Amino acid sequence: MTQKQRRIYRNVRALLERHTPLRVDCGVLCGRACCRGDAETGMLLFPGETTPFSVTEKNGRRLAVCGGRCRRSDRPLSCRLFPFVPLPGPDGKIRVVPDGRGFGVCPLVRHAEAAAFSHRFLHRVRRAGALLCRDGDCRAFLEAVRRETAQQEALRARFSKK
Repeated sequence: MTQKQRRIYRNVRALLERHTPLRVDCGVLCGRACCRGDAETGMLLFPGETTPFSVTEKNGRRLAVCGGRCRRSDRPLSCRLFPFVPLPGPDGKIRVVPDGRGFGVCPLVRHAEAAAFSHRFLHRVRRAGALLCRDGDCRAFLEAVRRETAQQEALRARFSKK
């Protein structure tokens, strides 16, 4: 991890430390599904990001795998952002969208239009995205996630048509 990434990650962690997507514990809705992982599932690690969790690799990406409980201060960046991801658009603006990779796990992703998300949290996710995009590797990482998200949305739309 570069010094620049270390500084950015520290700032993003601080920005999101005490903020959550809902005003209540969303884990009660799904039995903390996003906190359970195995060798095939987990939270994506950003470039150079380290974690005390076990790490597995899938499709060239490193995943942090949680056993169901952790100290909030140890959570990887993806956990802090979930169920959203900040994506840089072609115009350079950051869009905060539901993280499509959580579609099968998180009811908030599947029903994002109906959830009463914290506007403060969404604003902080957008700010986190702007900070992350100051680093070229992180920007490239988020652009790759944007492309994957677009592919997932296209597939869902294709298979949900009647």
